[in-house]
Amino acid sequence: MRPRQEGAGGRARARRARAVAWGRAAAADREEEEEEEEAAAAGRPLGRLKAAESDSDDSGSPPSDQSHVSFEELLREQSDMRTRVCKQVTGGKKTTKPTKATVKQQQGKKGPLEMSAKKPVPFLRQVVSVKKKVHRDPRFDDLSGEYKPEIFMKTYSFLDSIKKQEKEMVQKQLKKCRDVEQKEKLQQLLNRMTQQEQAQKKQQKLRERELFFKRQQRELAKQGKKPFFLKKSEKRKLELAEKYAELKRSGKLESFLNKKRKRNAIKDKRRLPSQQDL
Repeated sequence: MRPRQEGAGGRARARRARAVAWGRAAAADREEEEEEEEAAAAGRPLGRLKAAESDSDDSGSPPSDQSHVSFEELLREQSDMRTRVCKQVTGGKKTTKPTKATVKQQQGKKGPLEMSAKKPVPFLRQVVSVKKKVHRDPRFDDLSGEYKPEIFMKTYSFLDSIKKQEKEMVQKQLKKCRDVEQKEKLQQLLNRMTQQEQAQKKQQKLRERELFFKRQQRELAKQGKKPFFLKKSEKRKLELAEKYAELKRSGKLESFLNKKRKRNAIKDKRRLPSQQDL
């Protein structure tokens, strides 16, 4: 029984010795840390740490006061000390490596972004919605209001003077022009302008006639008489009668009637059956 007791007592004494040595090592470490912090604050080089490291590296064995400490604990203490020194030198900042950009730089200010070709295209594309332009025709839109020719002609009466100036300019160019093709184009343009002017005058006369007829019907209605409205055929007859009187006044009635006879003869000839059919 006595050898066992001696062995147990030896182990206890060894544990107590190791604890005392560990306490001394911890105290020495704390002193070294305080000295390193003071040196870092004062800006002096950390010579003591380098000297200690060089001594441990050259000898290949820990110091004499730490001979009872295991090798793993010494390595752990050295690594912790190095990390603390690095943090003090760098100020506790972590250095990050530059990451590769997923999207390339633009070629210019208004240039498009160059996306990576390695990234797969999604199955459902995100299409940017664009508002569709709705074209509005003021002639057939209710927003423009009801069309009244009298108000329209009065509002845009300044266009007549502009058209007149353009017609005079085309006539001057036609007199000075020597090129045959250009002269034909100018003549066609002049004819079209004169035809538009004649059609506008004709429409204006028709509107004046209709207004005059409406005034007559209003006066008859005020007198207590029943108003009546002309049919299209009756309006056509009145137009032909007015045209006949105007041609007779200007002396162009015979030429108009001759042209009319020729046109009617051509129409009758077309309606007649040909000799092949007979």
